[in-house]
Amino acid sequence: MKPARLFAITALAFTAVAGSARAEDKDLIDAPEVDITAGEPKAGLYLRADLGYSPWTGDDDASYRFNDGVNSGDFDDSRFGKPLSGGAGIGYQFNDLFRADLTGEFFEGTFEGSGRTAQPCSGAAPAGTGCSYDGSADFRAYGFMANGYVDILNVSGFTPYVGAGIGATHVAWGTFTASPSCVDGSGACGGATFADARYAGEDGWRFTYALMAGISYSVSDRVKLDIGYRFSDIAGGAMFSGGGSSEDAGLRRHEFRAGVRVSLW
Repeated sequence: MKPARLFAITALAFTAVAGSARAEDKDLIDAPEVDITAGEPKAGLYLRADLGYSPWTGDDDASYRFNDGVNSGDFDDSRFGKPLSGGAGIGYQFNDLFRADLTGEFFEGTFEGSGRTAQPCSGAAPAGTGCSYDGSADFRAYGFMANGYVDILNVSGFTPYVGAGIGATHVAWGTFTASPSCVDGSGACGGATFADARYAGEDGWRFTYALMAGISYSVSDRVKLDIGYRFSDIAGGAMFSGGGSSEDAGLRRHEFRAGVRVSLW
């Protein structure tokens, strides 16, 4: 093959390869990019509303005590019902990283617990017997929290965040109803029965703190949906008083929450 013809063929081959590379580069340049600024918040006021679900409250060890005037001990078994909660508030978005809000919170529950002592039940209980107690009471709680958040990164409208809050919760216990029953010990119960006892519930304000983590999604420039987890710790206090008394060591709530934030600008 003549050198001139060989050179021409080689040049055409390089031209074709270069054209293909330019086309691929163009495809790469035209490829869609992940938008890390979509839905980025602006500074301003916002309103929020949340619903919560708390599948468990408290911890594994007994933290609720009773005293019927004769006997005292721990509720060795306890549980809570009515796990729903709600909240609403107003906040301010300072920039794309920091925001804070003031919220009002509300929840209620039903406490059921049982305990046992080595002493006889109060009243006409045979000597040498023990006493078992089953009790229940409703409670309501409302409070106020000041919360701060760090929005970590906005990726295509999704923004993970962490936060913390402090505040006060007013816990109001309803009437506590206790059902005592005789338990054989060194002596026999002999069919002894006892009437239910009722004790007036106590109420009061308690210090509260909370830790939060979750993710929000920008539906629009003004509306954001929020899903997250919150742990809150409410200080302990009196449960009921009267002929008997009881106290709790605090309410520790694990909540899954969903809500909406609406900007006012």
